[in-house]
Parts: sequence; C-alpha cells; structure tokens
Amino acid sequence: MKRGLRILTVLAIALTVVTVFWMGGVEAERIRGWIEDLGWWAPLGYIVFYMVGTILLLPSTPLNVSGGLIFGVAQGLFWTSFAAVLAAMVSFFYARFLGHSWARQRFGGYLKKMDAEVKRGGLWYIFALRLLPLIPYGIVNYGAGLTSISSRDYFVGTVLGTTFGVFPFVLMGAGIARGSLLPFTVSLSLIGILVFAATWYRRRTKEGNWGNGC
Repeated sequence: MKRGLRILTVLAIALTVVTVFWMGGVEAERIRGWIEDLGWWAPLGYIVFYMVGTILLLPSTPLNVSGGLIFGVAQGLFWTSFAAVLAAMVSFFYARFLGHSWARQRFGGYLKKMDAEVKRGGLWYIFALRLLPLIPYGIVNYGAGLTSISSRDYFVGTVLGTTFGVFPFVLMGAGIARGSLLPFTVSLSLIGILVFAATWYRRRTKEGNWGNGC
C-alpha cells in the first residue's frame, strides 16, 4: 500500500508541474474567475481548489490573495483559513503514514536535528513557521509529518499561525477588489511585522533560551 502511495505521490508531483506550465502560472485573478463562475458553490469550490493546490505544493500566496478577491475580508479569512488547515492536516498525516520511517532511514542525522528543534518549540514553533510567507506552506505540512511532533501541537499551532499568516494576503486581495491602496499598504506592514516576530522567535528557540518554547 505504501509503495502504491509513493507512486501516486510521484504522479501527483508530475501532474503539478504540467498543470502549472499549462496554466501559465498561478494567478489570483485567474483563480477568482474560475471560482466566481461556480455561483453558490463558490465556497466549496474554493476549498477544494485550495486543498488540491496546497497538497500538490502549488504557491499558496495567490490562493490566499484570491480568498480576499472573491469573498472580502471576513469571509475570505474564514474560508481561506478553513481550507488551509484542512489541507495542512491531510498533508501532515499523509507524510507521517507514508514517509516517517523512510525519512529516518535516509536522512536520520538531519531529521534528528530538525526533530529536536521542532520538539523544543512545540506548537509555538509551528505557529512561528506559519507566519513566515517565505517558507512554503505545503513544505511545512509535509516536513512536520516527518517529525515526532504531536498531532495536537501541530493542529493548534497550524490553526493559530494560519489565521494570522493568511490575514495580510486576504486583506490585500480585498483591497485589490475594491481598488483601494490602504488595505494593500496595511497588509504589507502586517507581513513585515509577522516576518520579524516569527524570525525573532525561531532564533530564540534555536538558542534554547526559552526551554520548551512556551
């Protein structure tokens, strides 16, 4: 069964490359057009599209911005966070079931170091990672599944971090939809604050100054 899933993973990665090439990239406006055509089914279509895109490691920024473009700030934040967390949990358990033992055999030394770092920070370490837009959301999902972090800590850290992490991009999308520069400017400021806070926390955790990160 695991071998079959590995083959499926390789095929999914290949499909992702072909899809991105065929679409000419992932653009928020393009996603907006596809989802809005669904009418009343738009929220469900957005969730499915977001989950598939995240699981296949497509860039998450256009997906987050499109949430604000389509639904506005409040609903955009809700649907985007909901879809992102669902995708994060699916990817996490997929990696834990499929690749945990395999990764330990082949990347034992590196994985041990990463595992210790994640353990030290716990859910707050995952929370900090979710605030960093430069670290691909999907990579964190699969990477965390290869560590021994508890599913509870991963879930709580993901819920908290995702909500804060996607908010600036949803706000940016809502501002673009209204043709207003203020939300765009505010979102850029928030992104800067999140990056600074997350980077500072990760540095403190690596230095071991906070023990378990709480």
